[in-house]
Amino acid sequence: MSIPHASLDQKETTRDAFLGGKVHVHQPRRGRHRAGLDAVYLAAALPDATKGHIVDLGAGVGTAGFCAAARLSDIDVTLVELDAAILPLVRQGLMDPANAGFADRVTLLEADITAKGSLRHAAGLKPSMADHVIMNPPYYEADRFRASPNTARAGAHMLDERGLEPWAKTAADIVRDGGSLTVIFRADGLQELLGVLKGRFGSIDVIPLRPRQEAPATRILVRAVRASKASLQLLPGFVLHEDDGSDFTPQSQTIMRDGHGLGLLARK
Repeated sequence: MSIPHASLDQKETTRDAFLGGKVHVHQPRRGRHRAGLDAVYLAAALPDATKGHIVDLGAGVGTAGFCAAARLSDIDVTLVELDAAILPLVRQGLMDPANAGFADRVTLLEADITAKGSLRHAAGLKPSMADHVIMNPPYYEADRFRASPNTARAGAHMLDERGLEPWAKTAADIVRDGGSLTVIFRADGLQELLGVLKGRFGSIDVIPLRPRQEAPATRILVRAVRASKASLQLLPGFVLHEDDGSDFTPQSQTIMRDGHGLGLLARK
């Protein structure tokens, strides 16, 4: 459901419902990345028993963090975002009465997650501050893919020349040993993602997301544990849509509309 936002120009923003109305986010109508399935599945990948402090790196308008907080009552969430145009929309989401059930457990931190360590730490991204990190980094490298002519949209989708390295470095810095990292990324970027996790995280689970039963995965969820030496696992994954149309599968409906988790188990 998409409802024009009342206090701003209706041409600029919408108020959008997720998890069957359990979560509402305020986001630009156009010109920037709009939250959707990826954010919901990222939050749903956290095991049902998850507790503690969650840090959402590159949180955008807060969708993944909001969805996690709505489902998991024993977590506190820090949304980390830098985009000055997006930050007011995050704050509107936190003040939205529909989010009152979890908003007091969610805070916003303005910080550049790709900055060097001393600057990150000064901004509030402290070493070992998180029990768990979630992130939905830009999917594409600027030198491999044609960027959108819209600068803001390109920034949401394009990694800079450093690729995923700064994201992995920051995640490894802020999560405690034994804590987890959960990432959603494009499926053909799995090798790159595993490369930046090497030496930092172990106990890696790879979960393919396929648009239809017989289609190759287009997205992957990767879960990993800081400083673990346990081996990698390739899990069965999830099918998003029915073969004969755009309807969600029954399993996907429980996630997208009912707010259920993926049923994944924590590893050490």
